[in-house]
Amino acid sequence: MDRLLRAVCHRLIRTGTLQVTTATGSTFSCGDGTGTPVAVRFASRAAEWRILLDPELRLGEAYMDGGFIVDQGSIAEFLDLAIKNLSRTGARVATAMLRTLRSFARRLFESNTIRRARRNATHHYNIDDRIYRLFLDSDLQYSCAYFERSGVSLDQAQVAKKNHIAAKLLLKPGLKVLDIGSGWGGLGLDLARKFKVSVVGINLSDEQVHTARQRAAAEALPCEFRIADYRTISDKFDRIVSVGMFEHVGKQHYHTFFDKCREVLTDDGVMLLHTIGRWHGPWDTNAWVRRYIFPGGYTPALSELAPAIERSGLIISDVEVLRLHYAETLRAWRTNFLANRDKVIALFEAAPHLKERFGTAERFIRMWEFYLAGFEASFRYYGLVVFQIQLLKSVEAAPLTRDYIYRTKTNLGSGAGLAEAAE
Repeated sequence: MDRLLRAVCHRLIRTGTLQVTTATGSTFSCGDGTGTPVAVRFASRAAEWRILLDPELRLGEAYMDGGFIVDQGSIAEFLDLAIKNLSRTGARVATAMLRTLRSFARRLFESNTIRRARRNATHHYNIDDRIYRLFLDSDLQYSCAYFERSGVSLDQAQVAKKNHIAAKLLLKPGLKVLDIGSGWGGLGLDLARKFKVSVVGINLSDEQVHTARQRAAAEALPCEFRIADYRTISDKFDRIVSVGMFEHVGKQHYHTFFDKCREVLTDDGVMLLHTIGRWHGPWDTNAWVRRYIFPGGYTPALSELAPAIERSGLIISDVEVLRLHYAETLRAWRTNFLANRDKVIALFEAAPHLKERFGTAERFIRMWEFYLAGFEASFRYYGLVVFQIQLLKSVEAAPLTRDYIYRTKTNLGSGAGLAEAAE
């Protein structure tokens, strides 16, 4: 077993320095000796076999359960090293046969019916708002921030993200906006506050909708937040925005999603879709992520989005690819999460539903640490990006050039009046 483990590690880790201690106590190093060393240890033969046979799922599980231990460095440094090497060697965990089986499973488990979509949303978003408040920005933006320059804070980058999206929506007073996947309401509230628009936000998380309603009432803003699936909406809207929700739609429902958006968008309407995607083409959702973080989730390639958009009759008028912005966002979240470790433990211990679901606070924390670190490394090295796609029903609904985006953002940043910002 030690020889097999050594061979696999040497094949995968070509750059950097990784020291491995097996379950029998033998130690070996792999890589080229560069960079900050990372040392890991397997606690049992069972952990070694599980990880070798199904690394996508079992590595994260072993870290959560204490079967895979980082003795030097952190899990973030290990994942950074491992994923960087995978991206350079072009290695793929799944064989062609395994990928075929996973594709079949994806079609089975990513069929997000209305009932299943509600259950999937509850899985991740109904944990406890207070835990999210410990690591997100002050506006509870749980999506990629926009870092316009180095050195800006997470709060500043999330404000810049909201302004960037608002500019692409071509807002003006009196318009009616649909926010699909409205989270804790931050984006919708911001649009209503700055542009005097009315907003309907839809979401499948009870906790998030409850918080969003409280926030809207506190400011007396024209925002209505509903517990609703996008497939049930029949109102007409001048603008549609969807941030960080499309990843939960499921590939089988892409046509349904864009058909519904076209149906409820006015003839001169504008839509902005902000979603995680892949630049290297279609690939199956990581098995550990699918089980522990986002059941039913799938991140699309542009080649998967375009056919569904084209068939719906919507016009793709602008596409922007945000590359490393989410990596920086995830790093900030992970830093905040770990800095508030004791508070997370206290909230966990006071929540019977979390204990029943996750077991121990340490296991819960390790799950989040693995998730945030793994996604950060994937955005840096393994093909994950964010797509911002502007869609129209009429080719004349947006200006000929993109100048309006930067003009609006400049006016918002300078504190200019609403009319000037929206010109």
